[in-house]
Amino acid sequence: MSNWKTALFELQKTDMSFSTFNEVKAESLDFNNVSLANSTITNANMRNLELNDVNLFGARISDVNLSNSKIINGNLRDLVIDHVYLAGTSFRNIVIPAELDDESISIKFEKCHLSNSQFTDCDLSNVEINNCNLLGMKINGILIEDLLNSFTERK
Repeated sequence: MSNWKTALFELQKTDMSFSTFNEVKAESLDFNNVSLANSTITNANMRNLELNDVNLFGARISDVNLSNSKIINGNLRDLVIDHVYLAGTSFRNIVIPAELDDESISIKFEKCHLSNSQFTDCDLSNVEINNCNLLGMKINGILIEDLLNSFTERK
């Protein structure tokens, strides 16, 4: 970096569309009221990046480290999370708005390894569990296997 140029820009009402930045150190930048639509950012260090009041509709984030990150007051409708490592992750105060409460917007967990997970104070009404390993699963301290065995014995 010793042969790099140093430049300070204070741009206002500037159209930089179709610009290209390669091997640029751009730390501690402040963007306000900026359109970055259709932009691509590759191989970037965005540690401690803060995004506020941002529209990421249709964004694709791949091969990303979001450890210790937070999404607060976000609209994640139709979000797909695929091949993600979630150890130590917490989901809190998650709701499906009542006016959208139909099957087309249901939350789906498919081919997920959720062993040793905890669901506390959750509304699980009308939840369906299909083709899942329930070994050791408990509801209010009662083993599901025992409940299912008891149910089938009564039939």
